[in-house]
Amino acid sequence: MTAPSSPQVAVIVDPFSSGAQYAPQFASFGIPSVAVSSLPEVPAAYADSWDAARYRQLLAFDGDLEKLVAQLRPLSPRCVLAGAESGVELTDRLTERLLPEQANTPQLSAARRDKGAMAQALRAAGVPTIRQICTDDRAAVQAWIEREGLAGRDLVVKPPKSGSTDGVTRVPAGTDWRVPFDAQLGRVNQWHNLNDRMMVQEYARGTEFVVDTFSHRGRHTVADICRYSKIDNGEQMAVYDSLTWVSPDDPAVPALTRYAEAVLDAVGLRHGAAHIEIMLTDEGPRLIEINSRPHGGGHPAFNLTATGDSQLHRAVRWFAREETAPKGYRLLRHMTVVFLIARSSGTVSGAAVLDGIKELASYHRSAVKLQDGDRLEVTRDLLGTLTLGFAVLAHPDPAQVERDVAAVRAMEAAVVITPDDSPGGSADDSPGAAPVAAAPDHAAR
Repeated sequence: MTAPSSPQVAVIVDPFSSGAQYAPQFASFGIPSVAVSSLPEVPAAYADSWDAARYRQLLAFDGDLEKLVAQLRPLSPRCVLAGAESGVELTDRLTERLLPEQANTPQLSAARRDKGAMAQALRAAGVPTIRQICTDDRAAVQAWIEREGLAGRDLVVKPPKSGSTDGVTRVPAGTDWRVPFDAQLGRVNQWHNLNDRMMVQEYARGTEFVVDTFSHRGRHTVADICRYSKIDNGEQMAVYDSLTWVSPDDPAVPALTRYAEAVLDAVGLRHGAAHIEIMLTDEGPRLIEINSRPHGGGHPAFNLTATGDSQLHRAVRWFAREETAPKGYRLLRHMTVVFLIARSSGTVSGAAVLDGIKELASYHRSAVKLQDGDRLEVTRDLLGTLTLGFAVLAHPDPAQVERDVAAVRAMEAAVVITPDDSPGGSADDSPGAAPVAAAPDHAAR
């Protein structure tokens, strides 16, 4: 009698944040997972999502691709998936070697990670983009600004291979774009990538959306569309304020869907999950960036409540049993994620007021990490946001969700942050984690 063969494994590269949800979902189909790490350590903001016990085997990439391929090949992988942004490039390289029939277009691999190459791919495909340049040459940037008629206009400076809004800086009209450009050029960012070039973009105005997709064999499906609110927080222009699920009947959905599909085709993404950030401007949709991995922050689990499905669950069903995903989605419950914001640096007191979030009628989940005595920095990017926490609100009545969003902000405003240079500060002169009013438009990140 022949012994049954062991099941094929799912290989998850950097299974952090939402990528941590892959392993238990594959396990529900009897498929074990193997974790591959492309980073020397798990980023601190994602440590809570890392659980080594979920994986049959743990492997680390040390720069030797052939060695890693040799370790994985005997395990008969059925798929190689990126869990977090840091794993996108290694996922491409491993898929090409181990499962070429599942590989995304190899010659466009850079366009799925590097924002400069991303913009070039869209232009080559005739997909409208935000005006931008990616270079290490200050003279080239200045010539581009003059040629495009952007002198005296707001600009955005950011690294081409960062993530979580790291290094995204708004340059108001009249200020020198060279300051953030020079400050970040040559720096190794928090994702261990060298900022060998910088991107300079026009400041695009409009409403920002995210389209979360799953693709298989070049067939694209939309699992959800959400509307972002990001605000200025001092010099930082990409601080998360809220995320709200959009009804599939919203008039913006068809245009966003068509544009997202064009972006996926332009960057050669034929297989897997993608997180596509789009600014809907007066001229039409314009890409902010595409991330070739699931929406982070635990989004797939929240989306399961809001819509009954998610891009990650679609991916698992496809790679487990080739179940075809629906083209669109439905909205079962209105849902908003409220992100906490620190407007000043200092020491926290009165954090217990945030316990009231769990008593709200629309409370679904919260991840509030703030405690008395914590030392906070002004919120600058997504990792800073995750250090503070967020609340997920869901209810059949959208008005109830709106009321509870306001209640969260009221609790947040009651937290005290005492500045280091003012030991006797009080809630009156040092409002803690207080939100700022959202501007009527938002910038491209």
